[in-house]
Amino acid sequence: MALLEVRSLSKSIGPAKILEGIDLTVERGEILGLIGPTGSGKTTLLRLINLLDEPSTGCILFDGRMVFGKPEKELLCARRKMAMVFQKPVMFKASVETNVSYGLRMRGRVDATGGEMSMSDMVEEALAAVGLSGYESRDANTLSGGETQRIALARALILQPELLLLDEPTANLDPGSAASIDNLLQRLAGSRTAVILATHNMQQCRKLAGRVAVLQAGRLMAVGKSEEITLPW
Repeated sequence: MALLEVRSLSKSIGPAKILEGIDLTVERGEILGLIGPTGSGKTTLLRLINLLDEPSTGCILFDGRMVFGKPEKELLCARRKMAMVFQKPVMFKASVETNVSYGLRMRGRVDATGGEMSMSDMVEEALAAVGLSGYESRDANTLSGGETQRIALARALILQPELLLLDEPTANLDPGSAASIDNLLQRLAGSRTAVILATHNMQQCRKLAGRVAVLQAGRLMAVGKSEEITLPW
């Protein structure tokens, strides 16, 4: 059973059709590249999957269960198994440690006792994963664009999501910062975390993703192995 299944999903805003007839599956542990030009509907699709918006028609199944039209408690349970990193993440006016641990604290996580990892240890581990060890006490609003993007990724990874949604995570970053994020995503391949990587960069898809879904003008034009996909534009 696929971790995520999208069936006949459509989204309209007034007369404008943003997405139409989307059918897509994501397996556990895979990296799926979602490629398309600006305005193709990539961000809208990610927001629908992350349950931030509701579709006009169609449905989404997460771990075999429908996630729309359910009580708020069930939606919250599904949402807590996902994490999303936006193209332009926002940092709180606080330390890096406070920013990275925010999701844990909002979920009622308290500092561990006994054999469990403490929250500070979890933050340290997440920052090490994104190559920013020792940044805990830094003011998050003084970081560079590349550092901010990696902090946002650490903030998502610390939640240990089953599905990680990334919206153009390396767009407008310097080559070094982009390479750091790509290397981290390569290490995630085959793990418990599935990734949907929205991008306009086919080279990045071929490097990181096992499969690629091509989105154009709100429609899926093709889905297949990354080395077999050619772009229609």
